[in-house]
Amino acid sequence: MLKSKGLEALAGIRHGFFTRRGGVSEGIYASLNGGVGSKDAPEKVAENRTRMAAALAVKPEHLLTAYQIHSANVVVAEAPWPVAARPQADGIVTRVPGLAIGISTADCGPVLFADAQARVIGTAHAGWRGALAGVLEATIAAMERLGARRERTVAALGPMIRIPNYEVGPELVQQFLAADPGNARFFHPSNRPDRAQFDLAGFIYARLSQAGVGQIEDLGHCTYADPERFYSYRRATHRAEPDYGRHISAIALEAE
Repeated sequence: MLKSKGLEALAGIRHGFFTRRGGVSEGIYASLNGGVGSKDAPEKVAENRTRMAAALAVKPEHLLTAYQIHSANVVVAEAPWPVAARPQADGIVTRVPGLAIGISTADCGPVLFADAQARVIGTAHAGWRGALAGVLEATIAAMERLGARRERTVAALGPMIRIPNYEVGPELVQQFLAADPGNARFFHPSNRPDRAQFDLAGFIYARLSQAGVGQIEDLGHCTYADPERFYSYRRATHRAEPDYGRHISAIALEAE
């Protein structure tokens, strides 16, 4: 798994941006597929998630992810929930030690948050829809309601699709410009005149900075460009593959 230097430096925090390596899944899902919504064999996904939980030093049933809907919905995790009853949300926050809160991605932006002093952590699934809708700001606000302070918070951006591989159409560009004309800076020329290359990571970073997050780190990895390490929804689509694996990015509080 990949680590953030900023989060790694915090006492009492465990985290990881898991890659596709180190699991038991096969074929297009090889090998550490954590996506319960994928068509992979459920027992293999369960074993993969068990391995991730072990890496974070939590029980398998304490690795929590939500039913993601590309929204600004954020939930507070106070106890484990069954996979079949996971809440519909794109952000999770907690102050409960021993719970690993995570998100699944395959091109969207995974963001992990921690205020080590307040012992409050959060995670957000920031695709373009969720990021534009305010999931990052909603996650920060939910953390503050648990006692965190944004100026003390460390945020880390994990692997996601990057500018050279993220071509979008004019409808998406117009949505961003309608929200804020200044968003034009996140769109770059494409080889096709009716398309643009979108800087998702830059947009996420800017929203976090505008929200007053104290420390922001971008690991800089592109999911599309590195098939050996990462799953990618867009790459799977371009290859006409029937499905794709999902990464898990998660963070946990150690017991005091």
